[in-house]
Amino acid sequence: MHRPLVFFGLLCLLVTTAIVDVSAQRPPMGDPDYDTLLVWMEGSFSSERQSKLDTSYFHIRLHMKRIWHGRTDGAWFYVEQSMASAPDKPYRQRIYRIQRVEEGMLESMVYVLPDPASVIGGWQDTTMFASLSPEKLTLRRGCEVYLQATGDSYVGGTHGTGCASDLRGASYATSEVTLFFDRLLSWDRGFDASSTQVWGATNGPYIFFKD
Repeated sequence: MHRPLVFFGLLCLLVTTAIVDVSAQRPPMGDPDYDTLLVWMEGSFSSERQSKLDTSYFHIRLHMKRIWHGRTDGAWFYVEQSMASAPDKPYRQRIYRIQRVEEGMLESMVYVLPDPASVIGGWQDTTMFASLSPEKLTLRRGCEVYLQATGDSYVGGTHGTGCASDLRGASYATSEVTLFFDRLLSWDRGFDASSTQVWGATNGPYIFFKD
């Protein structure tokens, strides 16, 4: 009496493994959207293709590496960004903490490191973070990025004008993000008190392809 169910299960398995699409990138875990986000985030990315098509964009290298696997208060990532021409001199280093905040919504909290220079290249050697703990980090309040799964991507960004920034005369910064399994679209911009853009790309987001 169980044969129809067995046959149906085998048929589903054959169909699933025969089709190569985005679903093949999703690990079968308890919270698929959350778990898949972690898989898609981790890795090394490059904007080289975009920089060759539009010289207003720089060739940037972006690395995101998961750290502190034993923690149960979210998934933690070390993030390092640098010009491709100067990989040992990153201009941005952060720690991200990924959490499920509610049904349909994932949150990436952004933290500043106490001594960024001491962990340059940490995406290649996570033992650099063994003596570091979240208590030593500084949370960038208002800079949280909220993401929603859309089926083949994650889309979101910061909310409002609460992410403070004083870079180049800015009053606040915004981030818009779209993540696919093979690429990341990231648009970070700074605005002054009159909401005039003062830094960041003006023609659209940076497009980083995964190595």
